[in-house]
Amino acid sequence: MDLEAKFYTVQRIDGDYAYLVLEDAAEDEKCVARALLPAEIAEGSRIKYEMMQYEMA
Repeated sequence: MDLEAKFYTVQRIDGDYAYLVLEDAAEDEKCVARALLPAEIAEGSRIKYEMMQYEMA
């Protein structure tokens, strides 16, 4: 299990889902339900994922 913090940028928001891109990685978008993300996110927001939770970075 990877417990290191990962940082994502919100690439786009589409209804109840946000598409995140991992910083410093050539990885495809990750689709995440907005209910799991902080309410104040917007396109371009930086998000930290750690201990199975997302928060604003």
